[in-house]
Amino acid sequence: MKGIEDEWEKALTGGDCERLLELFDDYFDTLETEEELERELNRLSDVVVECEDPYDLAEEVAHLYSHLNEVEKGVGLYRRILERKRGNDEEYAAALYYMADAYDHLGIPEKALETYETLLELEERVGNEKEVALTLANMAIVRDELGEYEEALKLMEKARGIFERLGDEKNLFISYLDLAHFHYELGNYDEAEVFLREIYKSPRDNEVEANARLIEAEIWAGRGDYRRAFLAIRDALLKGLEGSDELFGLVFDTLVDFIEGLFSEGAYETVAGNMGVFAELFEDDTEYFFRAVGELAKWRNGEEGAKERFDEFYGKVENEELREVLDDWKRPKLSLGLEL
Repeated sequence: MKGIEDEWEKALTGGDCERLLELFDDYFDTLETEEELERELNRLSDVVVECEDPYDLAEEVAHLYSHLNEVEKGVGLYRRILERKRGNDEEYAAALYYMADAYDHLGIPEKALETYETLLELEERVGNEKEVALTLANMAIVRDELGEYEEALKLMEKARGIFERLGDEKNLFISYLDLAHFHYELGNYDEAEVFLREIYKSPRDNEVEANARLIEAEIWAGRGDYRRAFLAIRDALLKGLEGSDELFGLVFDTLVDFIEGLFSEGAYETVAGNMGVFAELFEDDTEYFFRAVGELAKWRNGEEGAKERFDEFYGKVENEELREVLDDWKRPKLSLGLEL
């Protein structure tokens, strides 16, 4: 461990921010007490403020402060960076954005909105239309997190108008996604579908379409049409398979959550009747996972022979995470209540 300690000290005293970021996880894993963690975070914070591009390191520091229940110290680091960037509109705007983003991730959405408001005023004064639109969009997302869907819609509509005027197709499609989601949250399913159709009729990347299909699935589920909801998730999963591991993981986790919700509601026939469309997408043990889920649903529904078929497919699932999901779902759920 002496080697990494020496490297860390050298990078810290030399203000080598890039090297500090590289060493961050390994070095802090060597610290054993909260006192040591806080001492090193305090030392590091003084260096981070002086970094030319401090934000990746600041995020790591703020995250660890939050772990120590010292959220204010993490926020304070962003305030210090903000003050250092004052006087240069471009750098000050970037500092405001990262501070707002930090507030949001640290669970202080009201402060995030205040900071975005300040950023919006600066971007409007400078006349950077694209940044104005992006800031409006970020504010809409925070409003959505607060459950303020009507306000989120208004802000995102303003952003959409700017993206459209600028011909910024990528951000325009993302604004369509968000508008569809906000309308879904408000129960405006027809309005949400208008924006999804705008996405589907134009060329788009895998991430945009996958997320659009997930919103479509929410709409069909809201209407009680679970067959179409599952088909929409299947289409999203196909885009996930074509895209990144991260995108596939997002869609797969959404599907697992959706199935779990149906199990909790006792909708066994719905689950059993829709697992085949997912099993046929795979040639590895993921196929057997979905076939096992279908048989588990039939077993729960009292179908004869389903337990034996479940056990057969379960035995073919080698992925430990998938086996854990099956283990959890096959475990009897106990409900405790009070008799009055």
